[in-house]
Amino acid sequence: MSDFTPNIRAFCCHYTSQQTCAEGPEGLKQDGFPESVSLFRVPCTGKIQVSALLQAFEDGADAVYVVGCPVDSCHNVKGSQRAAKRVLAVKTALRELDVEAERIEMFHLERGFHPEFVAVAQEMDKKIKKLGPSPLKGESA
Repeated sequence: MSDFTPNIRAFCCHYTSQQTCAEGPEGLKQDGFPESVSLFRVPCTGKIQVSALLQAFEDGADAVYVVGCPVDSCHNVKGSQRAAKRVLAVKTALRELDVEAERIEMFHLERGFHPEFVAVAQEMDKKIKKLGPSPLKGESA
């Protein structure tokens, strides 16, 4: 699968990605942020619905991950906890479809932790390159 370039969607809390994204796509690329990851910044990960996460897979994503605030210090109190529960629900749905549950993950990062922000993107890229393309691709009517 060496020629496989995954399509990974990252839904990121505005607060946890603000400093990292300030340097722009070129700065992220120089720091090793994988080109396979598309960033979607949201005001709070607690606003992300299960349907939006599943839609990303229907739209061709090989993997999805969510980056929210630390569980005990979410800027919006319980937003990252709600997001984690929704990610867990999608993991369950993927298992029921005989799809690898690790195609979706939740990460809790501090605001401005740039190296960790890049590291989770690299982790997902590496994991999905090993798994290969999503078996869900091409199944929508």
